[in-house]
Amino acid sequence: MLSDSTATILAERPSVAAVVDAAPRVAQIAARCSDETEAARRLAPEVVEAVREAGFARHFVPAAFGGTEGRFVDMTSAVALVGEGCASAAWAASLSAHAARYGAYLPVEGQAVLWGDGPDALMAGALMPAGKAEPVSGGWRLSGEWKYISGVRFADWVFACSAVPGKVGPDGRGEVRFFAVPQADIVVKDTWSTLGMRGTGSDTMVLDDVFVPDCLTLSRFDINAGRATASEARCHTVPVNEVNGLPLVVPVVGAARGAVRAAAEQNMRRADRRGAPLREKPPVQIDLARSAAEVDAAELLVQRAARVADGVEVTKEGEAAVRGPRDFAMAVELSVSAVERLFRGTGTSGHFEGDPVQRFWRDVNTAASHVIFSFETTGTAYGAWVLGAEGAEPRR
Repeated sequence: MLSDSTATILAERPSVAAVVDAAPRVAQIAARCSDETEAARRLAPEVVEAVREAGFARHFVPAAFGGTEGRFVDMTSAVALVGEGCASAAWAASLSAHAARYGAYLPVEGQAVLWGDGPDALMAGALMPAGKAEPVSGGWRLSGEWKYISGVRFADWVFACSAVPGKVGPDGRGEVRFFAVPQADIVVKDTWSTLGMRGTGSDTMVLDDVFVPDCLTLSRFDINAGRATASEARCHTVPVNEVNGLPLVVPVVGAARGAVRAAAEQNMRRADRRGAPLREKPPVQIDLARSAAEVDAAELLVQRAARVADGVEVTKEGEAAVRGPRDFAMAVELSVSAVERLFRGTGTSGHFEGDPVQRFWRDVNTAASHVIFSFETTGTAYGAWVLGAEGAEPRR
């Protein structure tokens, strides 16, 4: 059952969000620019502008600053659509959109700085603590290096993450803060030379004694608990454990969907050594069906997590924190399996750089190596919760 307030909100929204409606165009542009993107190891400028124009930047921005305060289900659909054209574009668009959520946890004064020129400022985030943050009068001084910052070259702002002396959270860990740093204060070190996901441009950010005023910093404690500033929108008040991993898994599933489509198109044209059409071969048909089913299953898992994040689907207390990560890891495993099968079926021709299936194969496998997708870790947490093992979050 939906609450009256949730039902009213859903009824007032358009059936298709603007970002979902615009996503196919982004996918087309990103696919067309894929060679340029891979060669440069960052998104082509045309793709960046398409992402901005489609509304990814403003989707989670507070309405007070012209944003959409959008739903996770809509962002999930939009990112998946872009992923069918280019995994790197989907990854960068997804992480940029979700990074903008952090701005809602800044003091209102800081939000006014962040979105002073409008809600379409592109963001990037350094999610792992690094560097050194020193408190000074009126703010902080930041120095150090932050690795793997997807979209760091095109972001208008980057949220740098660093451990600081101060409060201790309920988990006994010290405080970690995010600091909004403008592009003008950033030096980028060219370090992103990878097998897959080349176009994400996940280079290293270097800060050298950069001053960040207090109004442009926020505590990770507040993000974890969903304590937004001056916003009651669900996208700003949802606890982070209900959405953590969502921006990373959706591009993988979208790319797997793209691989299914590309493989199907190829097999419609290909013939075996005797000239017989491959599309008539039962093994080819079965492989395509199995891979498509795996991607469908992965997508259903991700969509369910997005509905939970939006508050449309209710879970038991504590369940979302362990089921979501489990489902994300499984969705990635299913995506890898689907793409691996399709790639093997391409034969020798599939190993050439111009082949789209091998690009999806490289991208999906590279993204799948992210530590957040370890099923051993996420499965253990879920199993311990279900079984009430010692140290697990109690079931309610």
